[in-house]
Amino acid sequence: MNKRQGWLVLLAATLQAGAVGTALAVPSVMQTNGRTTQPVGHYELCKRLPDECSQKTDVRAPVELTRTLWQAMVDINNEVNTAVAPRTDMEMWGKEEVWSYPASAGDCEDYALEKRRKLMDLGVPAGDLLLTVARQPNGEGHAVLTVRTSMGEYILDNLDPRIMAWDETVYTYLKRQSERNSGVWIGINDGRADSVASVR
Repeated sequence: MNKRQGWLVLLAATLQAGAVGTALAVPSVMQTNGRTTQPVGHYELCKRLPDECSQKTDVRAPVELTRTLWQAMVDINNEVNTAVAPRTDMEMWGKEEVWSYPASAGDCEDYALEKRRKLMDLGVPAGDLLLTVARQPNGEGHAVLTVRTSMGEYILDNLDPRIMAWDETVYTYLKRQSERNSGVWIGINDGRADSVASVR
């Protein structure tokens, strides 16, 4: 049994026992290193939809990972991944970088935006639902949704149906939204790879 499988078995057992947040030590969380540049696509989104950049969250512990929340994360991840057809921004908009809520098609950040919106509709605080920019093993940029919970940080991804702890994925994480202010972005010190250049 590898590390990820062992963690998922423990997670399932803890959720089943109803002892989330007490039976296990909190797993690894991303280490951040201060404010950084906002991705241009997110900046443009905030110009069109100012509320996207004005969500404030008080300093507080991450949302409790209950069985109900875990099931919602699984359902929403599957629902959005199935409902949205993959299309590049160039195919849809004739531009390289347009962040938008998908109607029927979108690319990686559009999937992440929709998952974030659906989890916020269920009452998960904005500060626990962070748009995150990463680099794939092939060097291409990618965007996912990071969910901060009492049992660690999990990734909802349009390229993988599984919800995984951030440090069990294949990505190198570069930056994400601040937990305090949705219009601010902070750098990530991944710690698992050499430094890489920021993507836009």
